[in-house]
Amino acid sequence: MTESSVKKYLNITYGCQMNENDSERLSGQLRTLGYEATEGLDEADVVIINTCCVRESAEKKIYGKIGELKRYKTLNPNLLVIVAGCMAQKDREKLFKKAPHIDVVLGTYNTHTLIEVVREWQENRAPILAVWEQAEQMTADVPSVRKSSIVAWVPIMYGCNNFCTYCIVPYVRGRERSRSKDEIVAEIRQLGRDGFKEITLLGQNVNSYGKDLGVGNSFADLLAAVDEVEEIERVRYMTSHPRDMNEDVVKVIANSKRICRQFHLPVQAGSNDVLKRMNRGYSREDYLELVSIIRRYLPEATLSTDVIVGFPGETDEDFSETLRLFREVEFDAAYTFIFSCRSGTPAATMPDQVPLALKKARLQQLMDLQNEISLKRNRLLEGKTVAVMVEGESKNDASRLVGRTDGNKLVLWKRDGSEVIGQCIDIEIEKAQTWLLKGRVKR
Repeated sequence: MTESSVKKYLNITYGCQMNENDSERLSGQLRTLGYEATEGLDEADVVIINTCCVRESAEKKIYGKIGELKRYKTLNPNLLVIVAGCMAQKDREKLFKKAPHIDVVLGTYNTHTLIEVVREWQENRAPILAVWEQAEQMTADVPSVRKSSIVAWVPIMYGCNNFCTYCIVPYVRGRERSRSKDEIVAEIRQLGRDGFKEITLLGQNVNSYGKDLGVGNSFADLLAAVDEVEEIERVRYMTSHPRDMNEDVVKVIANSKRICRQFHLPVQAGSNDVLKRMNRGYSREDYLELVSIIRRYLPEATLSTDVIVGFPGETDEDFSETLRLFREVEFDAAYTFIFSCRSGTPAATMPDQVPLALKKARLQQLMDLQNEISLKRNRLLEGKTVAVMVEGESKNDASRLVGRTDGNKLVLWKRDGSEVIGQCIDIEIEKAQTWLLKGRVKR
């Protein structure tokens, strides 16, 4: 425990943006209890590990970090060790058995209960298992400590109904639960009043927003409502499922003032056979038709994707179909992953698992192709002027600033002293690289 009278907490977060948002709410509750943030384990009175279990490799890394805390707990028995998030929801009692120095296991449905859980532990000093089997209520009104002063995440729904055969998310995040449109819009308007310039609407599948409320076409309607919030300059959203993205959503974006012209549509595979085994609910042809709709309404839009290489049963021809899809679509960026077995999912026990060496070779081939395409797409911007939101200093060079375009492309330029964080300025692109654009302020 720190010698200071001020109690301190350390929040270590793994995984997706939804986990990052949960961590902001966990930190906000600790702040309400009088704790301040620290970066040092040796200074912390409370340590939260907010976990991810989407991939087993990540899970092994997290268990290593949990093990590291044993020494700190031995040195300071008053240290409160909390494991939260998806692993907490999935492993529950197993966590206590594997790491008895854990004090609290906090499930994904219990994030909003941290204040009462901490108070209970302080009173009884006994292990607490706070893991509901399902969400008992919607709880959005929880204090948050935002990581950024200009960009904020706003969850619009929780859970997922898709049950892709490789994914464990529905088992640890539950079924889809949507917040009300009025509540979401009110939160965004308040964020704008507080000085935030850009918000990202969060959901495991934002295109399914409102289905559980019995309202049709709700995501398009929500985007239209959010676009009217004058206090915000930019609106993004993630993640989309191609099966549920539709022309109405594209039309709203095309006619909007604030919604970014960026579409992240995880295709996962280019082969219909693989897509069927993945239980994705759309075909290659469906996906290409959706791309065609986007390009028809918004030819300048950027398009990115996720793909899994080496899914069980993937043949050379299946992989060739993925390569052909990439050449046809020409994504601006792609996040590529090797399939890894996730225990508890159907894909983990499927026959014809692809050898690791072959998966790695295919991944490299796909990455090489995408790098060529990304550079080609970025070079189209050389000599052009783009609007960039100033985010801050470059990590490697304090004389340069970084920001992102409407299409989420990263831009680097030499500061001229007039920039303001959160401001949108015009940058003339001088040089394009695979993952970065370099330019100068245009006055």
